[in-house]
Amino acid sequence: MIPFNKPPYVGNEMNYIQDAISKRKICGDGEYTKKCNAWLEENTKTAKALLTTSCTHATEMAALLADIKPGDEVIMPSYTFVSTADAFVLRGAKAVFVDIRPDTMNIDETLIEDAITDKTKAIVPVHYAGVGCEMDTIMDIAKRHNLCVIEDAAQGVCSKYKGKPLGAIGDYGCYSFHETKNYSMGEGGALLISDADNIERAEIIREKGTNRSKFFRGQIDKYTWVDAGSSYLPSELNAAYLWAQLEKSDVIFEDRMKTWNAYYAAFKELAEQEKIELPFVPEECEHNAHMFYLKTNDLEERTQFITYLKEREIAAVFHYIPLHTAPAGVKYGQFHGEDKYTTKESERLVRLPLYYDMTEEERDKVIEAVIDFYKNR
Repeated sequence: MIPFNKPPYVGNEMNYIQDAISKRKICGDGEYTKKCNAWLEENTKTAKALLTTSCTHATEMAALLADIKPGDEVIMPSYTFVSTADAFVLRGAKAVFVDIRPDTMNIDETLIEDAITDKTKAIVPVHYAGVGCEMDTIMDIAKRHNLCVIEDAAQGVCSKYKGKPLGAIGDYGCYSFHETKNYSMGEGGALLISDADNIERAEIIREKGTNRSKFFRGQIDKYTWVDAGSSYLPSELNAAYLWAQLEKSDVIFEDRMKTWNAYYAAFKELAEQEKIELPFVPEECEHNAHMFYLKTNDLEERTQFITYLKEREIAAVFHYIPLHTAPAGVKYGQFHGEDKYTTKESERLVRLPLYYDMTEEERDKVIEAVIDFYKNR
């Protein structure tokens, strides 16, 4: 069976984990956490990067830093993972969903401004498949309405918009290093902070609401509880696993791009025949080959397609069920405007296997099966 995903493993993961154990430092903020933070800061040019226990927790931290309170509204797409909304719902805010663009599956930037009310506190663009949202427009809207921008860049590590790394454009950026992502630590994430003035409070929130980080740097004689917070520090063992991949990030990036490009070239004829739609990457965006999807004609065809591939021992999967249609979405959110594309496009999209170290034989088998399915359609 060709799986949909395999967690990346480049070779030094176990060595670094063993090294962390031998140094008797396996809780958070040890040598490997610092290496990962430094790599993120160097590669994104953000003021500060903090490794976290998940992208969900990074978003929760951003919600706290943005002072999201009960009654506030936060604008986001409905076509996203539940964590995008959960982080703000936990603060008592309402998720206000707007429609997506059918080309990129990202939030439609032209619909955001109409959804703004006097209760709106933040905009959360989600960079689907590692392809950037129209950030210039979003940042302009946020500036004019004095709103915070929190990028959900869970899928966007090493992607860029107009040369700028995703996650480092808004006020805060949230990365994921889950096992399904390009670079993994099993469970983990990171928070990117663009304004240096917010670093100290972010460190406090991450350290259970204490100024423990300043204490360890020798800036104060003792630490104490100074703000609301939680424990968002990942284990040093997870960070050691991640570091092995970050130092080989180019190798992983190029390997995934090879598969993505092979798929795109192989299916271009099907797209020209209007049997499928292929991913769209705007000229100003550089993606990271996080995902390769295609769009079938409708839900019925997608179901048949997934079954066809499964019978040939290939795991292809659909993606999000729009949040506004879920029970919690109805309870904690509302859809602003018309759902013209969110549900319709979500029912057509199917993701193909794509992972680091995918063999040419595996890739060719997927390509052959997809072409065979559409041969007589």
